[in-house]
Amino acid sequence: MIGWRQLVGVGIAVIVLLGAGFGIATLRQQSRPVPIEIIPPAATEGPPPTAAPAPTATAGPLHVYVSGAVAHPAVYELPAGSLIDDAVRAAGGFAAGADTAAVNLAQPAADGMQVHVPVEGVQATPLPISLPPGAEAPSTSRMGGITVDGLININTANQTELEMLPGIGPSTATKIIAHREANGPFAAIELIMDVPGIGEGKFEAIRDLITVGP
Repeated sequence: MIGWRQLVGVGIAVIVLLGAGFGIATLRQQSRPVPIEIIPPAATEGPPPTAAPAPTATAGPLHVYVSGAVAHPAVYELPAGSLIDDAVRAAGGFAAGADTAAVNLAQPAADGMQVHVPVEGVQATPLPISLPPGAEAPSTSRMGGITVDGLININTANQTELEMLPGIGPSTATKIIAHREANGPFAAIELIMDVPGIGEGKFEAIRDLITVGP
């Protein structure tokens, strides 16, 4: 027969075995690696897309007819922003005997314009500078006294514009401006002969080139 001591020993052995099994299970549970949770990064907003700049329209070339006392009269193609000086240079420059004071070289060129360089002492026909029909003067600040028909308004023309007239030099242009400032605007083109230095002969040379109207 199994004694009580043996039963106690068996019970203790069972308890020890159960405790050992529980400890091993606990160790296995603790040694199991913790799963890694991968969190994707938050989406970052980049800089807003920049709109492509709208294409800017570029002015086309100018076509200017240069005639009269120049080396090579012809129609010339000039880049936008050119001056009358560029047109005359394109035509080879002034020819011998050209009335260089009759043309304002600083005036902006316009598409379809005619630049006529007269011979010195000869009435300019056509006008020294003729704009195309319906065209506006390229710069009112420089051509405030020139109408769209190419006539010079003796009531509004400045010193440079008056000097474009044949036979009108700096001194006479100054007298015209002084006369209208002292006496008011000219009521008719014939009244320009009231200016000292302008007689009938000089008036006949410029009568078809001047106006008192807009």
